[in-house]
Amino acid sequence: MSSILDDIKHMLGITPEETAFDVDIINGINGAFGTLTQLGVGPVIGYQITSKLNDWAEFYTDPRMNAIKTYVFLRTKIMFDPPTTGFTQDAYERQIQELEFRLNVVADYG
Repeated sequence: MSSILDDIKHMLGITPEETAFDVDIINGINGAFGTLTQLGVGPVIGYQITSKLNDWAEFYTDPRMNAIKTYVFLRTKIMFDPPTTGFTQDAYERQIQELEFRLNVVADYG
């Protein structure tokens, strides 16, 4: 797998070399992981990243959970770079809700 921080930065349109926003992005990522933990997804004791050295395989290895990447991105995007229109915000929120439901189902019935 690959670096969680670098992947999310790439999805946000930020190069891995740009580190000025790393603290803000890491906070968004860890917030998403906190929500996933409450949904029963991922390690029971929770999970957080601290740098680009943290890898997706530390959080999950089951390919049925690949939607985690999209979920973490959307949660981080809304916190770090919120959409300028309510329509886009609503679309993101609906997608987040669907991903939460689907990830929770996979976690429950794995």
